[in-house]
Amino acid sequence: MLYHFFQWLQNEGIRFPGSGLFQFITFRTMVALLLSLFITMVYGKRIITLLLRKQVGESVRELGLAGEEQKKGTPTMGGFIILLGILIPTLLFANLDKVYIKLLLLSTVWLGLVGFVDDYLKLRAKRLSQQQGISYKKGNKDGLAGWFKVLGQVGLGIIISATLLLNDNVKVLREYKGVGKPADGVAVKYQGGTRYFVYANEPVTTIPFIKDHEFNYAKLLPSSLRSYGWVLYMIVVIIIVTAVSNGANITDGLDGLATGVSAIIGVCLALFIYASGNLLLADYLNIMYIPNLGEVSIFTGALIGACIGFLWYNTYPAQVFMGDTGSLALGGIIASLAIIVRKELMIPIFCAVFLVENLSVMIQVGYFKYTKKKYGEGRRVFLMSPLHHHYQKKGYHESKIAVRFWIMTLFFVVIAILSLKIR
Repeated sequence: MLYHFFQWLQNEGIRFPGSGLFQFITFRTMVALLLSLFITMVYGKRIITLLLRKQVGESVRELGLAGEEQKKGTPTMGGFIILLGILIPTLLFANLDKVYIKLLLLSTVWLGLVGFVDDYLKLRAKRLSQQQGISYKKGNKDGLAGWFKVLGQVGLGIIISATLLLNDNVKVLREYKGVGKPADGVAVKYQGGTRYFVYANEPVTTIPFIKDHEFNYAKLLPSSLRSYGWVLYMIVVIIIVTAVSNGANITDGLDGLATGVSAIIGVCLALFIYASGNLLLADYLNIMYIPNLGEVSIFTGALIGACIGFLWYNTYPAQVFMGDTGSLALGGIIASLAIIVRKELMIPIFCAVFLVENLSVMIQVGYFKYTKKKYGEGRRVFLMSPLHHHYQKKGYHESKIAVRFWIMTLFFVVIAILSLKIR
């Protein structure tokens, strides 16, 4: 909003000292990050106090884990703090006319609402149990039905993929390999001459450690069906949104774990956005140039600031939990950013922690069912899943587990960044 206000002042010929700074994306990104930190750290305390007053406390299952008794009653639904830290700076400083900003705002609100409904239903079930004098035990049936969560994730995946495929403002530039000058394209002058880039309206993405770095989903289909590559692209996007969103949700099991991991991933995506949004740098790295991507930096700056600010209250011992309101939204945001910047096939690298957490649950459940059917009793691969609980059972303090998961995320993020040059 402020961006549009200053643009209007400039068009009207009204200027005052410092107003020209709002023309620079780097300035607006830094201001968005600082404002996000301010909102989450200053107003976050007030929201926590409000949640305590409303008795929005967490119910912890008795799993025999260290410190679980101390977590009972800790305010949940703190994801509101993260959402406000992302939405307010973006609305103030970003160009809201850009399709990518609209898409990211929608993703944030969409899965934030899904998570909120889930948290609210769990809270209502707890209160009803207390009113009826029944001992409340946190379970899978007291929140939003699993199929409804998946439906929300699938719906968001369809919206994202359809927008990137059909919207006229979504463009990707690839280097022109033909002879002569293309009829429609962009010319870039270098010391050694002029090179041309043409628009690619196909479902293409970046693939790591491969020489040309580009991959067209249609190539996975037989020649006669390649015109339906968009269908495959939509399926892949839906799977990615669902997997990353659930991965963030599962990872949010220790104080500060999901928040810290998300902040580091946000920095990785910010670097990808900067590289893909700069024609000269994109050409140097031999990756796709995506016009109008610069505004996404403001959203990403707000994301990083919101996660870091929320850590102020979410690190051990946590004063607030983000709940599904925050974890589902964070996963959806990360997936949306990766898809927009055409780096979704690199998610298994920089989101390795989310992937491993997901796989640990799938392996544990699958092996338990298999051994129960075969031997009559279920057996386990891990002491407990998700993986972070396995290490808790082994006696590691949750702070040590969280920090080590952050370090591993940083390790894989560096590998993802190096993949742009190593091929």
